[in-house]
Amino acid sequence: MIPGKLLEILKQDGVVAIATLGKDGPHMVNTWNSYIRISSDERLFIPAGYMHQTEVNIAHDPNVLITLGSSKVEGLHGAGTGFLIKGKAIFITSGPDFDFMKATFSWLRATLAVTIDSATQTL
Repeated sequence: MIPGKLLEILKQDGVVAIATLGKDGPHMVNTWNSYIRISSDERLFIPAGYMHQTEVNIAHDPNVLITLGSSKVEGLHGAGTGFLIKGKAIFITSGPDFDFMKATFSWLRATLAVTIDSATQTL
């Protein structure tokens, strides 16, 4: 189950960092909190316009680390909170999950779908 605080963060402006590991080492890309959608089975759907190295890395190792946060959501010690998400990712380039995201983000070339293994509040 996705924590309520994480759902609150996704409604706010903020930067998301996505880390992958490939043959050449770690790689990071960014997106926005407001771009992330949640599927009915609680996967995170992230529109991918570029993310070419991310896609190469996920083909090598599907594990991802994602951090996101918002200064506007109450945290563990006052204003501001964040999460570390660990999960497994795939790139989807056709089918209903792709079409769902393409309807909102006309510029995407793929949907990055992340199955959450853990979501830990860090702030």
